[in-house]
This record gives sequence, structure tokens and C-alpha cells, in this order.
Amino acid sequence: MGSEARLYTFSSETKEKLRKFRLGTSRSKDPQAVIYQIDKSTLEIAQADDEVYTNMQELADELPPHSPRYVLLSYPLTLASGRLSVPYVLLYYLPVTCNAELRMLYAGAKELMRNTAEAGRVIELSDAEDLETIEEKLGGEQ
Repeated sequence: MGSEARLYTFSSETKEKLRKFRLGTSRSKDPQAVIYQIDKSTLEIAQADDEVYTNMQELADELPPHSPRYVLLSYPLTLASGRLSVPYVLLYYLPVTCNAELRMLYAGAKELMRNTAEAGRVIELSDAEDLETIEEKLGGEQ
């Protein structure tokens, strides 16, 4: 976790929120998502708002058209085998219209965010509309 761990920071409050969200979503019956962003001046990674989104369309509406975000998503689904699975993933939202500076800022912290949040895997999205097909992406175990 080298240099990015020294460059980007998480407050102890944010680390606690990450832990509580991860533990609290594992048995949920509904999808749950929270949005995280990086403060450009302090390089602190924090929750963008206090919302927990359970509707993918509402989540899509909240994602800015020209700025990257991290979204932690817990999404219960039934696998082809009939077994219930609750993948906990980091959505790396990187719109094609965002500038190079923001692109680099978020790219540099992606693995740190994944590790700190203890997300199972990273799924990259370039368009908020990609959330409509998120179940297919999650169902295709990688």
C-alpha cells in the first residue's frame, strides 16, 4: 500500500463508517450504496453525503456527469445455483468527460479505497446508466 497511503487520508470517523456499512449490509435484503469522493485540497477521502441509496436509479441521478466517484455497493442477488449472494464491491465511477487531473487523483487512490473499505472487487463504470445492468456484472463471478 506504499505511497498512496501517505498521500490520501481517511478520518477515523470515515474508517468507522466504512466498517459499519460493510458489516451492516452483509445480511440486507435490499441493495445499499454510499458515495465517496476525494477532497482535492486535503486529499481526504470521505462520504459525499449522508445518504444510503437503495434504488439504483436514485444513485445514478446523484452521480455527477463530469467528476469521478467511488461507490460502495452491497447488492443481494440469487445466483444461477439458487444460492443467495451479497457481493460487496467498489464501483469506480469515471465518466469519460472528466478532466485528466481528477482522473489521476481517483486512479491513484482506487486500490487504497478498495483495501480500506474491504470491498471484494472493483467494477469500473464510465456512465451512471451502467448501474441499470449492475446485476449482470455482479452475477458474472470473476
